[in-house]
Amino acid sequence: MDKENETKKQDETLIVFPEQETYASEERDQESEGAKPKDHAEQENAVGDQSSVTGKNRGRSRKQVKKNGVVSEIISWLQVIVTAAIIAFVLNTFVIANSEVPTGSMEPTINEHNRVIGSRLSYTFGEPDRGDIAIFKFGWICEHCKKAMGEGEPPEICPLCGKKITKPKTLYYVKRVIGMPGDVIEIKQEGSVKASELSEIPPGLVDSPSDDAELATAAVYVNGEKITEDYLKEPMLYTGDMHFEVPENCYFMMGDNRNNSRDARFWNNPYISDEKMVAKVLFRYFPNPSLLK
Repeated sequence: MDKENETKKQDETLIVFPEQETYASEERDQESEGAKPKDHAEQENAVGDQSSVTGKNRGRSRKQVKKNGVVSEIISWLQVIVTAAIIAFVLNTFVIANSEVPTGSMEPTINEHNRVIGSRLSYTFGEPDRGDIAIFKFGWICEHCKKAMGEGEPPEICPLCGKKITKPKTLYYVKRVIGMPGDVIEIKQEGSVKASELSEIPPGLVDSPSDDAELATAAVYVNGEKITEDYLKEPMLYTGDMHFEVPENCYFMMGDNRNNSRDARFWNNPYISDEKMVAKVLFRYFPNPSLLK
């Protein structure tokens, strides 16, 4: 009986245990089979997320590249503009002088409103020569009305607008160098010309001259010798004997259009000091480009 019960228990054990193991095995298989789709879905989602991130990064990269390109272009243009401005400043300050001649005092060499270029280097590393056409500092211009101007230093109050002059603009002249330091300049009567042969007669020189009236002319003498002036517009009219002794480091300047030029003959101080000589005029660039001498 005991053997039968023991045998039965063993049989029951054999029956029960395999069923449990089989059941457990089936559960593991189901869990394993169910895990696979879950893992695959997560992988697909992960891949999708990575693709989205990659796309966004690419978009950002393109925008950044485009932005960097625009910034680089702006910086490049700024560099060009700044470089050009520096070159222009250096040229205008130390190398060349760009000037417009507002009157006809230098005709026929330079006509009214002609624009000329002068070399500053000529007077930086050298001295003016007789016959040079020079740009020089002559006086002042009121910074307020820009109409009042004069020789030498400005007054405290502008005679036209009545405002205080604190930052006057510089008045530049263009004339020809006639007298060098130490020269003796004399203007004497020599010859005559008919009024009809002149294009201009200074006001007050004669009272309504007729066309056939003979007018006295003058010549310039430097250190006792008459100089040849083939650049004059017409014969210089005689307005009286004049005598000038040019100081050291100074120059005596006159216009080529002697009958219409307010030059050293009529200035309060007829001499231009060396430090006021700015540039030697080399050529006219407007309206008819040409070398000047």
